[in-house]
Amino acid sequence: MSQPLVVDYYSDVLCVWAWIAQRRVDELEKQFFDKIVIKHKYVDIFGDVAAKMETTWATRGGYAGFAEHVVTASKPYDEAPVKADIWQQVKPTTSTNAHLFIKAAQLQIGQRKSAEYAFAIRNAFFVEGLDISQYKVLAEIASTIGLDSQLLVYAVENGTAIAALMSDYQQAKKEQLKGSPTYVLDGGRQTLFGNVGYRVLHANVEQLLHNPENEASWC
Repeated sequence: MSQPLVVDYYSDVLCVWAWIAQRRVDELEKQFFDKIVIKHKYVDIFGDVAAKMETTWATRGGYAGFAEHVVTASKPYDEAPVKADIWQQVKPTTSTNAHLFIKAAQLQIGQRKSAEYAFAIRNAFFVEGLDISQYKVLAEIASTIGLDSQLLVYAVENGTAIAALMSDYQQAKKEQLKGSPTYVLDGGRQTLFGNVGYRVLHANVEQLLHNPENEASWC
């Protein structure tokens, strides 16, 4: 395969399963390096957090029930720590603003570098307990890791960031993706959804890298 394998990785920054998957994605990039390109894309799961709590979690304890779910889900994964009082004191209203700033970073500094910013945003919420739905907080996180926050704000204000984000959201709907995280491989022929283990991800990527290109057309 002369061109690197493209993996479209869809997630929502407020999704605990995407936080758990973070290290697996990092390891994929480390192991395969220039053989794959992971395109970080975003899907609307926590666009309206209050509405999600009132519907999906209404009969399961609302914010308190969801907070317990997040802590329980992350407990087996030492590489994905979460703050003990997550979703109790700090309750972000939306993930969309964070996605917007990350898309701004992608436009300004590219996929790989902006992925560091995305990690910093997730860490700020899950570990530090910051409200990542606020523009001010997102700008401060960018500055903390050495990014020019004014460039990101410019991409948000001129509409290019929201256009890029809407492209992600619309593509996710078009492909009927079930949620976060989702890995789309082989030009959309293969989709892996949910808490997929690293060995499964590695095996699928390795198989696609070594298979002849024309195998995808077999009946």
